[in-house]
Amino acid sequence: MTGLLSAFATHLRAERNRSEHTVRAYCSDVRDLLTTTVPAGDDGTLDLDLLGLADLRAWQTRAAADLRRTTLARRAAAVRTFTAWAHRTGRAAADPGLRLQAPKRSRELPRVLAQSQVRAALEPAVRAREEGSGADPVALRDGAVLELLYATGCRVAELVGLDVPDLDVEHRTARVLGKGDRQRTVPFGTPALRAVQAWLERGRPHLAGPDSGEALFLGVRGRRLDQRQVRTVVNRAVAAVPGAPHTSPHGLRHAAATHMLDGRADLRSVQELLGHATLSTTQIYTHVSVERLRSSHRQAHPRA
Repeated sequence: MTGLLSAFATHLRAERNRSEHTVRAYCSDVRDLLTTTVPAGDDGTLDLDLLGLADLRAWQTRAAADLRRTTLARRAAAVRTFTAWAHRTGRAAADPGLRLQAPKRSRELPRVLAQSQVRAALEPAVRAREEGSGADPVALRDGAVLELLYATGCRVAELVGLDVPDLDVEHRTARVLGKGDRQRTVPFGTPALRAVQAWLERGRPHLAGPDSGEALFLGVRGRRLDQRQVRTVVNRAVAAVPGAPHTSPHGLRHAAATHMLDGRADLRSVQELLGHATLSTTQIYTHVSVERLRSSHRQAHPRA
């Protein structure tokens, strides 16, 4: 199984250009399928010809009660990709996943921070960069992380992947590498610019070391900041705001998109900012804005 999954992972990376996150998730799903469904021979090999459509459906059904629709849809996509690859490469005589259906993904409206809550979460970052030369380097970094996440609406993986040369300070833009290795340029405003400059001038030099390279954001040991640390930064900042919902870095992305639409940005511009491949993905934020309008209407209109 190890060799089979290794070859499948290589296919996902090299031929389908999937992210490491997707590779790990797909391989985990396929491992679960093979472990629970396909019996191994005496020599430990797996006969994929024993895997039929009924087996795939039974495997889906066993997990249906415990998993969300989005997870079930991903598991089905992983298996369909695997069986198609196995058939094409001669590892299986047929492709049983060809007729495997998945539940439709539910379009749940994300809980979005209000603009006042975002301002409150960013306030400590503003104070940190106003402290002058005595500012804590980590506080300067965290402030720049928060400001840039909200200003650009970028994904956390895109943020931690930024290098110093990816920033164009003069034009206030950042070059990010998104899903499918699609590169785009995103703008950011003056507050984010001030936060990033404070970090580069008064914070980063204190943390930089032999392993830093050109990474924009660094951990305390001088290596590139990882996604878990960014989540901790965001969680801590938002948790300090009374009444704010629990928020991840992706929550700041949701907030950026929703607040832009509230400010009458057009949907195409928001799509470009977020790096969505299709406009339908961006349209969920129009529903968020409508729901907020309805909520305000119910509270304020005398005949609501």
